Amino acid sequence: MPHLLHIDSSPRSDRSHTRGLTADFVQSWQVNHPNSTVTYRDIGRSPLPHVTEEWIAAAFTPPNERSQAMQDALRLSNELIDELLIADVIVAGIPFYNFGMPSGFKAYIDQIVRIGRTFLFNPDNEESPYTPLIHGKRMIAVISRGDSGYGSGGRNEKNNHLDPHLRTVFRFIGVTDLEIIAAENDEHGGAALVNSLESARRNILRLAAEDQPQKGDLAPLTRTRRSTKSQLIPDGRQG
Repeated sequence: MPHLLHIDSSPRSDRSHTRGLTADFVQSWQVNHPNSTVTYRDIGRSPLPHVTEEWIAAAFTPPNERSQAMQDALRLSNELIDELLIADVIVAGIPFYNFGMPSGFKAYIDQIVRIGRTFLFNPDNEESPYTPLIHGKRMIAVISRGDSGYGSGGRNEKNNHLDPHLRTVFRFIGVTDLEIIAAENDEHGGAALVNSLESARRNILRLAAEDQPQKGDLAPLTRTRRSTKSQLIPDGRQG
């Protein structure tokens, strides 16, 4: 039975284009996959906390050595990761803010990219020290942009820092099947916006009707490996 994780990150409500498009995806998904289940996480209306010093200390402490306070600091992170692990497909609505992602979605990424749960780190393997722990999942990122030309070869491509960020960070934890659907021209409005939304909607409905990959292997709550070397992850979260 396929399982869908539906994430909305726009702070806007009825005026949000990404919310409308992800809702269209979910509705079509349920029609085309009648035995499926859906988990919904709204991080736009219910923002997630950013990581703290206590969170970092807990994440880099072996699970069997964590205090109750450390376990409490990671409780939400564990919940978010568990939602990701049981999903076969993820559809995420992400508005394009200031050439990148909104801080609310960055907070989500920081909560789920975690040593021992979504990736492993082996400092002795100098060529490839990081191992992703998530497998066999598909992600559809639904983006809304104010201007146009942010796609490949477009006049604004060099200013698009959202698409490569998404591909890099989700590939890092093992989500390599990632498709980006974008609606543009929100700031221009008129026919340009309507046509872009319709194009995005057609692509959304096409993807929702496709067969989905088999459920990936679940990553266990693994013991964090101790090392004399610094255990850093690419975003420098320990700093």
